[in-house]
Amino acid sequence: MTSTAQPAVPEGRKAHPDHLGHVIFITAAAAMGGFLFGYDSSVINGAVEAIRHRYDVGSAGLAQVIAIALIGCAIGAATAGRIADRIGRIRVMQIASVLFTVSAIGSALPFAIWDLAIWRVVGGFAIGMASVIGPAYIAEVAPPAYRGRLGSFQQGAIVIGIAISQLVNWGILNLADGDQRGKLAGLEAWQWMLGVMVVPAVLYGLLSFAIPESPRFLISVGRRDKAKEVLAEVEGTSVDLDVRVDEIEQAMRREHKSTFKDLLGSRAGFLPIVWVGIGLSVFQQLVGINVAFYYSSTLWQSVGINPESSFFYSFTTSIINIIGTVIAMVFVDKIGRRPLALIGSAGMAVALALEAWAFASKTAAGTLPSTEGTVALIAAHFFVLFFALSWGVVVWVFLGEMFPNKIRAAALGVAASAQWIANWAITASFPSLSDWNLSGTYVIYMIFALLSIPFVLKFVKETKGKALEEMG
Repeated sequence: MTSTAQPAVPEGRKAHPDHLGHVIFITAAAAMGGFLFGYDSSVINGAVEAIRHRYDVGSAGLAQVIAIALIGCAIGAATAGRIADRIGRIRVMQIASVLFTVSAIGSALPFAIWDLAIWRVVGGFAIGMASVIGPAYIAEVAPPAYRGRLGSFQQGAIVIGIAISQLVNWGILNLADGDQRGKLAGLEAWQWMLGVMVVPAVLYGLLSFAIPESPRFLISVGRRDKAKEVLAEVEGTSVDLDVRVDEIEQAMRREHKSTFKDLLGSRAGFLPIVWVGIGLSVFQQLVGINVAFYYSSTLWQSVGINPESSFFYSFTTSIINIIGTVIAMVFVDKIGRRPLALIGSAGMAVALALEAWAFASKTAAGTLPSTEGTVALIAAHFFVLFFALSWGVVVWVFLGEMFPNKIRAAALGVAASAQWIANWAITASFPSLSDWNLSGTYVIYMIFALLSIPFVLKFVKETKGKALEEMG
């Protein structure tokens, strides 16, 4: 097993206390992309059944409408890194903000099912961009001593976005007297659910004008003096700014703009470190976490729970998601990324096994016996808890830290793209798999949770406490 002992962080790299509050503001503003990522990803949960009835589509067709956004996510994730290297991190955030806004309006006012699908692809592109630019920007502006905790802001924002979307959905459903197609001011309830995202989308765009560009990007385009100003903002004037800029500049001289070709190895296609990043991204999705956020309302209704209660349970799992993320944020820099990943894998495997056992008792009438129903609900919450305190946070932290400077942007884009493709596979297959065998579906997710343990032990190296320039 790889040692988790890390070199001490030089004093000059520790954030000055007077500047830490400002660094937190910058990080939180950038993480608004993560909030929208979570909000847009999960808000569809409240509209699934209404869309099914409004457009009279079956499970397979409905799954494609839900999952098609993830194709946009994969494209956005694959291209965001290269775009950011050309025009800057802040400009990419602003483009994503516009796409989120347009998608929210279009999704709330579709003419037909194909129209809704197009707007979901547009929103997916924005989510993919946000999934890459958030962790990359935060890793580049955060002082090494705080980078793990600040990096976890991205996942923290994602889970808050998920929870707020479920709370908004639940509130709108109650205003519509429990009817997802109930009329509110001329629109159906599900349309309001999808349209409310305009508010945080616009806020994200406004916040992007209040934060500085990444010092690494500024140096890459020759704006050395501006880079010093940004470094003074985030690390304090007690740091020797010339030394810090020289350090970054020297590291950048040994590299060039990352491209897809730079990720290729001699034998196995990609370089080994890129395969590790892809593996982390794929395992994060193959445990079935997004079933809990895209289909939970439908899932609980399929085993006999009424719509109001199913929406409420979607909200409570989102709260558990936040609690788990806070736990991870507290411990990610204390005990390291790898230990958290291993703890989470074990906990998820047990919770998924219990869910599989409970769903095996589903009756012909489509309900669960009292005991099994209680176990299913508790296990579902524990599954989300163990995911949130581990893989939900550490994968994003790893992806922001683990790659050498010369391939970071391109490698992060490929890994995030792989994550969205895996997410699409799980999302598109769940309705058909659950129709086949709901219990068997959860057994499959449990197997992937178990397989992630040897993967981490053998291939994943700890990054806690290391400067980005040390990655190689």
